[in-house]
Amino acid sequence: MTLAHDVAGDGPALVLLHSSVCDRRMWDPQWTPLVEAGHRVVRCDFRGFGDTPAATAPHRDADDVLALLDSLGIGRTALVGSSYGGRVALEVAARRPGRVTVLALLCAGLPGHRPSAELAAFDEREEALFEAGDLDGAVELNVATWLGPEADGTTRERVRRMQRRAFELQSAAEDFEPPEAEIDLTAVRAATLAVSGAHDLPDFRDIAARLPSLLPDARHVELPWAGHLPGLERPAEVTALLTDFLRENRHR
Repeated sequence: MTLAHDVAGDGPALVLLHSSVCDRRMWDPQWTPLVEAGHRVVRCDFRGFGDTPAATAPHRDADDVLALLDSLGIGRTALVGSSYGGRVALEVAARRPGRVTVLALLCAGLPGHRPSAELAAFDEREEALFEAGDLDGAVELNVATWLGPEADGTTRERVRRMQRRAFELQSAAEDFEPPEAEIDLTAVRAATLAVSGAHDLPDFRDIAARLPSLLPDARHVELPWAGHLPGLERPAEVTALLTDFLRENRHR
């Protein structure tokens, strides 16, 4: 399966990987500025999100991303990942270290992470609503949980639409347990920026703070105003953070 995707611009490749609360539309605020900054920018929808159909068999999203890179003739690229997209980016960078030049991880997940009681309670509540067919309730739970205090009504509605689309696709499909990914983070060669939000769940703050001790070349920045989706909460500030980091590491 080829993931639904967009491509624009010229220059070093840059791939944007979305959160599981969203789809590739979450990068709308960053899209044009990153193209104008001199990148060939790619964004895609994982299976069961946006314009990509749900999975029909077990799969790894990292494999789908690598296949997309191959289809586009991209050998080496920078990866920007939000939340679950950050987890996928880490897997790609660990499994194919020669292909990833730079990693920017916004409130990223981490393979093998054991959920806190707070995150486990969210997962249980979401699953109960989903299994009961209360998609509206599940959507509102996600909007309330993952957006920080800076998010305005327009941003909340944008996330609401993306999450609703994902639930509709996934509720009509068979649920497959993804294969467990065993990765060696010490294999990652990319310069890495690990971003956390002070208003996020503790899991993602802890992951971002730990990454400099787990990766060979990483630094951590916490945004005091941010929840879990800072690229939507303060788009201009996050765009500047990304473009500055990419510029610093452009020749890797």
